Amino acid sequence: MPIDETAGLFPDADTRVFGVIGDPVSHSLSPVMHNAAFAQIGYNGAYAAFGTRDLAGAIRGVRALGIGGLSVTIPHKEAVMAHLDELDRLAAEIGAVNTVVNLDGRLLGYNSDCTGAISALSRKTRVRGKRAALLGSGGGARAIGFGLRAEGASVTVVNRTPERGERLARDLNADFIPLNDFNGKNVDILINTTSVGMTPDVDAVPVPASVLEPEMVVMDIVYNPLKTAFLKAAARKGCMIIDGLAMFIGQGAFQFELWTGKKAPLEIMEGAVREALQSRI
Repeated sequence: MPIDETAGLFPDADTRVFGVIGDPVSHSLSPVMHNAAFAQIGYNGAYAAFGTRDLAGAIRGVRALGIGGLSVTIPHKEAVMAHLDELDRLAAEIGAVNTVVNLDGRLLGYNSDCTGAISALSRKTRVRGKRAALLGSGGGARAIGFGLRAEGASVTVVNRTPERGERLARDLNADFIPLNDFNGKNVDILINTTSVGMTPDVDAVPVPASVLEPEMVVMDIVYNPLKTAFLKAAARKGCMIIDGLAMFIGQGAFQFELWTGKKAPLEIMEGAVREALQSRI
């Protein structure tokens, strides 16, 4: 496919390369979002998706090739910390990294999931004093749980594997319920932090609809598809729903500004992602 000369993207020897690492990443719209933003401001950058489970090898590649920065997704958000040179205070407190910056050969770790999620929630509901339940125990759950506690919410971790769930609950000073025992009672905010329901397994749900109550606020951090089967079920129950796009754009803007030192073109980023999602329907 020829390069669109109107896009402002002319890869050359000076092009700064960025990417997302994880497994899977074939669904990721981070390349769409970041490349549209680079083009909009005329930044000589290119962003790609690197599907890998070889985390150590990937980080060696970043150092060897001078990759400018990374988005980090499932399953690497916690493990990547051991491979970095320095952690931002918030990322260290959370215990998970979703953003890596290569600063002259030093790899710095940040977490933008926390601020992105709390911002998305706060636009729809008051968080302080609410009872929140997190489905999952990975890096996303850790970041969002940290943010919820900081905002004054009580938190319950709901997870299939007790060992991982109990560990996260201890770290957050939260309660733990095994997934099979979760009934949705006494929950104001329910958040899916897992990849269940993500393309291509769009019919999967993290919990049955029977646990959903009409007064719940239900959020899914999955953004592809935008309306997951989980959110559709919640809407049918009369819940207030929050899709993953607001969090996705917010955390992406934070990354973009760290990497480029430029203000993120939010409208362009959101428009590019929405257009890409619409084209896949």
